[in-house]
Amino acid sequence: MGDTSRDDTSNTLRVLVATDCHLGYMEKDEIRRVDSFQAFEEICSIAEQKQVDMLLLGGDLFHENKPSRSTLVKAIEILRQYCLNDRPVQFQVVSDQTVNFANRFGHVNYEDPHFNVGLPVFSIHGNHDDPAGVDNLSAIDILSTCNLVNYFGKMALGGSGVGQITLCPILIRKGSTSVALYGLGNIRDERLNRMFQTPHAVQWVRPEAQEGCQVPDWFNILVLHQNSKMYHRFSKLRVKSNPKNAINEHFLPRFLDFIVWGHEHECLVDPQEVPGMGFHITQPGSSVATSLIDGEAKPKHVLLLEIKGNQYRPTKIPLKSVRPFEYAEVVLKDETDIDPNDQASVLQHLDKVVTDLIVKASRNNVGRSELRLPLIRIKVDYSGFMTINPQRFGQKYVGKVANPQDILIFSKAAKKRQSVQDSIGDTERFRPEELNQQTLEALVAESNLRQKRLRWGDIRGLKQTIEDVLHFKKMEILPVNDLDVALHAFVNKDDKSAFSSCLQYNIKETLERVKERSSLSKEGTSFLSLSQSLLDARGKTTAGISNSFSDDDESAQLVASSTARGRKVSSAAFRSSHEASEIGKSKTSTRGRGRGRGRGRGSGSLKQTTLDATMGIRRSERLVFGTI
Repeated sequence: MGDTSRDDTSNTLRVLVATDCHLGYMEKDEIRRVDSFQAFEEICSIAEQKQVDMLLLGGDLFHENKPSRSTLVKAIEILRQYCLNDRPVQFQVVSDQTVNFANRFGHVNYEDPHFNVGLPVFSIHGNHDDPAGVDNLSAIDILSTCNLVNYFGKMALGGSGVGQITLCPILIRKGSTSVALYGLGNIRDERLNRMFQTPHAVQWVRPEAQEGCQVPDWFNILVLHQNSKMYHRFSKLRVKSNPKNAINEHFLPRFLDFIVWGHEHECLVDPQEVPGMGFHITQPGSSVATSLIDGEAKPKHVLLLEIKGNQYRPTKIPLKSVRPFEYAEVVLKDETDIDPNDQASVLQHLDKVVTDLIVKASRNNVGRSELRLPLIRIKVDYSGFMTINPQRFGQKYVGKVANPQDILIFSKAAKKRQSVQDSIGDTERFRPEELNQQTLEALVAESNLRQKRLRWGDIRGLKQTIEDVLHFKKMEILPVNDLDVALHAFVNKDDKSAFSSCLQYNIKETLERVKERSSLSKEGTSFLSLSQSLLDARGKTTAGISNSFSDDDESAQLVASSTARGRKVSSAAFRSSHEASEIGKSKTSTRGRGRGRGRGRGSGSLKQTTLDATMGIRRSERLVFGTI
């Protein structure tokens, strides 16, 4: 019996999966500032208690692209406490690590002889902590340089057009179990959607058959961080959104066995099989509530994934340190004890609802090590009634709830409802960054610009000036949408070169288009002369932009870009600064051999196949064995 148990342990890879930790969320709020760190520390402690082989994170480890020093210090403290120890690592990375980890060291962190890493952490980036700036760096790059996190799934998007990416797996061996771990950090959804539908734009590198391990023996895992079509089907929500702004699970190749989907915050941790695709998807959701809506009120979990051979066993583990959150919806016209002409009756009814939710939260909080003030949110349909002041209403609950200033949120019912599902409006979108996006982005931008002592009118005036300068004979060189993306990068990600990079790349794209036209037309000379005039004017224009918005002498680099559809520059395909920072660079060269502890790293063990080559229909062959 003991030998059998020992054999199972030596051949079973144990992985703890979590996503969307959002470290630093609400760090300036005196009550909620520690919530994200307590949840992340509990995740790390679970990994230690369960003696997992690795901790796998699905993006948005940090809430901001440039986290504060306080947030960085706390994150490093937690990782140092739980990841650095003398516990032996019992799996091997047998792929070319210089390809898997694109940094100057080029090997997995536990193989560094100067560090005792007992809990390896593998992470991709999300849309909140994505790479940005001149050097295209993420906050996770800092943790990677500190040798605390193995950062993978970072793609270099170069060239014009839709671009091309190649996904190379981290090949992991533990006993007789072989796992191919693919990672894809967040890419703008519309662009990635186009890439998946463009032949050869997304290429997958698969391991070749080796001695004792054939190709079907590899258990293939993909970790990605994108908007998901799958989420709304499994959660039974219907959201009116552009289909190009999400990734369909049917875009993914069928040789995959298991997918960890980040970005969606509702906890749907139980693996779901996708019909006809042969793989299962888990959505652990966020570990901290960043949007007070119904989905966030569901219990938070992480997933313990045990893999043996080509089988896996999932075990969901609840997080006990998460702040209690109760959500309710009230339709005032449906309440019989409310008089539309008596506001006092409305206040009395809402007070009763809040009190009941506080009592419910306290019951659910029993048995936890720390009693914490709950989050309370009531969505009030006030059709036919007058609204009340939410701040004044919440004053009586100071010290009783964690969010007294925004307990109530008011909405009106749609006039026309085709069905109950269609009645769910845009406010029910479960992506915090998309909730009333124009209003939120405007408020954030205005707040940040105020801190930078800039007036919104200055930005608007700059946009109008650039639009006036860059229109020649009805040829739009700098689309307004591209400029809006550059503005977002400048304000929210502090990318000082966003405007100049946007301008430079759009001019470059226009020049390329003009050259193409000139080669097909005898009148190409006139186009070229126009292009040359634009090229001569580029230096003065970009210099004015960079000098106006730079707080230091940091030079502007080519970061932003746009893509073309036909003969017109497409404004919808403009790349953000972090996506296009690698323009002009060649694809990363693959070195023949990896580093660390003398284990062979042969690049010849991989072969490249395109997405087209993997579209054959197959029945799911990956079995789920037993439950714990």
